[in-house]
Amino acid sequence: MRNLIALSLLLLTLFACKTKEKDTKEENTTPEKNPLELGKVHINTKSMEFFVADTLYSGWNTLIYENQSPEVHFVMMDLYPEGITIDNTKAELLPPFDDGMRLIMEDKMDSAMIAFGKIPEWYQQVKFLGGTGLVSPKHKVKSTIHLKPGRYIMECYVKMFNGEWHTSHGMLKEIIVSKKSTGLIPPTPTANIDISSTDGLILKDSLSSGNHIFQTNFIDQKVYENFVGHDVNLVRYDNTASLDSLVQWMNWMNPRGLRTPAPEGFTFLGGMNNLPAESKGFFEADLTPGNYILISEVPSADEKKLLYQFSIE
Repeated sequence: MRNLIALSLLLLTLFACKTKEKDTKEENTTPEKNPLELGKVHINTKSMEFFVADTLYSGWNTLIYENQSPEVHFVMMDLYPEGITIDNTKAELLPPFDDGMRLIMEDKMDSAMIAFGKIPEWYQQVKFLGGTGLVSPKHKVKSTIHLKPGRYIMECYVKMFNGEWHTSHGMLKEIIVSKKSTGLIPPTPTANIDISSTDGLILKDSLSSGNHIFQTNFIDQKVYENFVGHDVNLVRYDNTASLDSLVQWMNWMNPRGLRTPAPEGFTFLGGMNNLPAESKGFFEADLTPGNYILISEVPSADEKKLLYQFSIE
């Protein structure tokens, strides 16, 4: 009987310990957060699409864009005015841009300007809140931007080999940004880039090889001849590259501009898409020894001082 009582006490003690251990584990376990709540937005392109969540959080977000397609792309975040949706884009905005580009390729610039004149008035209220710069095939980039709540269109308007816009082939996606914030803080930069319509692109820090986080400071912003503002694109180039061909390609109003194939000898490594005046964004890049350019997607970027060359030893 004495042995039976001792065994019962031992079993009760073990059971109590297990129960306490289980309760302690449950108390210390917190649900894992969705990466989107932490501001990590994964975007993938395999052809002419964006694979990305339909709803994002407001505040700072890091866009992690992997271009698995055979063409150059970018990510641009357009905040739409209230009441305007992707249906308006398809019905009212894409047709004049499609017609205008077709007429440019037919060398009918006057007619093209008439077509662009049919761009809806609400388009003037769209706010461009950043994204990535141009990204070469099979490359992955990171850009950190601040998103306000609202309805966005994520787009890429690079052109196909026949001159037709990527947007007209599926590279636009409606995204809702909620009022709930990520709480993410912006990264600490290792280099600063100032950009303005008056002083152009200025790299304010010396660079060495390795990983860098660039802070892009948009001192001002304006609409250029190609209906868009200035941005920042990081491009690596080799000895076969023609800088003049890159400058011409960066102007979509040129019949060959932003059109597949991209000029030879250049690798596009992301950057920061259009931001409003007095805004900042961040992008990450791993710099290896070689020659690089910071360039804006505007007509005659070199003449506007929106082209900056540097080398990494």
